[in-house]
Amino acid sequence: MRAIALVALLAPIWFSPAQANSGCGFDQDNSGGLFATCDQDDEKKEVILTGALDLAGLAQQPHFSDNVAAYTPAAAPLAALQQITTPTEIVVILGTWCPDCHRETPRLVKVLAEANNPNISVKYIGVDRNKSDEQGLSANYEFTRIPTFIINQNGAEVGRIIESTKVSTEQDLLDIITN
Repeated sequence: MRAIALVALLAPIWFSPAQANSGCGFDQDNSGGLFATCDQDDEKKEVILTGALDLAGLAQQPHFSDNVAAYTPAAAPLAALQQITTPTEIVVILGTWCPDCHRETPRLVKVLAEANNPNISVKYIGVDRNKSDEQGLSANYEFTRIPTFIINQNGAEVGRIIESTKVSTEQDLLDIITN
């Protein structure tokens, strides 16, 4: 009798219409059940870039260029970022598999492109799902969530944007740089 009750309790969960898709959430279009795993063909399609990355490589990722084009930075903080004279380095630690990185990294790219300030440089480091890379570049930084934007001035860290912004990419970046 207990076995029947247990099956009745678990049946709605077991047969729910959700299937993991590459570890980035659940795909409601599939009906593989709550505990289903990704199709091996889907896993092979995913490309995880690690180590030193550049914009050309990032632009090859699905939807990256579209997400850059879709973002419109606010004019006032952007104008202030154009006036920054202190050399500033931004280290971006991201995962090409990470939904938050798909949202936040293109926004940063757009802000920096429109600010067009030679005093602000950026370095991109890609990590795998274990938050590491074969080159060991990410091991030089302490972080637990991605994306992590580490802002450095005069050889010292002055702030971070972690996973998401408080106000906007341009405003949060300006607040860190000018405070």
